[in-house]
Amino acid sequence: MDFDFNDDQEQLRDAVRKWVGRGYSFERRRAIVAAGGFSREAYAELAELGLCGLYIAEEDGGLGLGPVEAMVVMEELGRGIVLEPMAQTLIASGVLSGYAPANIKSDWLPRMASGEALVVLAHQERKARYRLDVCEAQASKTSKGYALTAVKTLVPVGDQADAFIVPATLDGQIALFLVECNASGVNTRNYGTQDGSRAAEVELSNAPAQLITTDGLTALEHAVDIGIAATCAQAVGVMDMTLAATVDYMNTRKQFGVTIASFQALRHRVADMKMQLELARSMSYYASLKLNAPADERRRALARAKVQLGQSMRFIGQQAVQLHGGIGVTDELIVSHYFKKLTQLEMTFGDSLHHLGEVSQRMQATAGVFA
Repeated sequence: MDFDFNDDQEQLRDAVRKWVGRGYSFERRRAIVAAGGFSREAYAELAELGLCGLYIAEEDGGLGLGPVEAMVVMEELGRGIVLEPMAQTLIASGVLSGYAPANIKSDWLPRMASGEALVVLAHQERKARYRLDVCEAQASKTSKGYALTAVKTLVPVGDQADAFIVPATLDGQIALFLVECNASGVNTRNYGTQDGSRAAEVELSNAPAQLITTDGLTALEHAVDIGIAATCAQAVGVMDMTLAATVDYMNTRKQFGVTIASFQALRHRVADMKMQLELARSMSYYASLKLNAPADERRRALARAKVQLGQSMRFIGQQAVQLHGGIGVTDELIVSHYFKKLTQLEMTFGDSLHHLGEVSQRMQATAGVFA
């Protein structure tokens, strides 16, 4: 199997890396955090690179690319700990492209590809505990379509988005709906998150909605798997930079008259960090390559990937802070922001313990047995 990236993928990686290096400095990121954790200007710059249309067909104004290209992009955005919710854009474009009726596609996909419209997934509920089949939100038919009553939590940039993709129970089963943010009955309350980005509580009270699909659980599982793959790739980029920053610090910090990079015990810890990074990278590749697999196979693969990525994120983040000493948790040092990002990513779309349970539950009778 060929794991090399082709020329187009390398050019895409180079374009995103250059934008992160020149256009998304640590100082700019700090200013965006101070301004609330989201910048429409920065998001528009990502759209100008074509990134908002990665999963959108060319006839709808997108690039029509696939999971590997998305992985390349998310890894580079992770290196810059970019706050703008590109993972949510991938989720929304993937769901609408694959499940929405023609009128919703024609209305939203071109605007999403151009960066004019930002659509995010609003699926989490407080009682669900990462389970996708637990949904208290209710949908009902009206003379003009559908109305939703729901409370969704931790919705990324929920107060800045133009529309939500919302799962709700309709006639006893979960369906997926599109709700515009400026519709009647929509209320949001925003707040900052640990990594400096923003999220919101979204309350819907008989809010008008458009039906995306009645097979909502299938579509929601696919949406979350897209999000997991994007999160894994983003985490690889963050961990890569975390390790680099740690090695650079160890090569400059002196103790007893020599750099601490010369201490054998600390070198062993860095080697362990590198091993965890490469394990995470391989599982990120695995996750992205399985995104187009049949649903059962895809769900197992993504859960496995999230378990390994969660373990790697925790290990690398904690080791980096310890090797930096007390300054590793100060706001002035970038490694503290890497650590916060890794901590948050570990819990995004289900933490390691949740996905360990998913892996166990989805094991087949032949698991661990070689014929």
